[in-house]
Amino acid sequence: MNWINLITPEQVNKIKLKSAQKAQVIFKHSTRCNISSMVLNRLERSDVPDDAADFYYLDLIAYRNISNKIAEDFNVYHQSPQILVIRNGECVYDESHNSIMMDDILEYGK
Repeated sequence: MNWINLITPEQVNKIKLKSAQKAQVIFKHSTRCNISSMVLNRLERSDVPDDAADFYYLDLIAYRNISNKIAEDFNVYHQSPQILVIRNGECVYDESHNSIMMDDILEYGK
């Protein structure tokens, strides 16, 4: 899986725009959480078609301001770990902790 590091608030605006053409997926990862590390590992072992979506990785410890912007812009409650699928500028799916599954991400990204 090719992660795009999410490190600027401007990228969140670009994600909204790009989501009109292709699903955009944001993974909010806590580097201090064992569950988050387990979920990250599970996602990275998943078989994902190259054109399924763009996958963004957010280190929410280092970039908490971006995590807050995501929660506000997409009207989701902040959790960690958390996955969001963005289509047409809106969050169409979000899940957290052990409920994060690649099959669900791909289904909502269609």
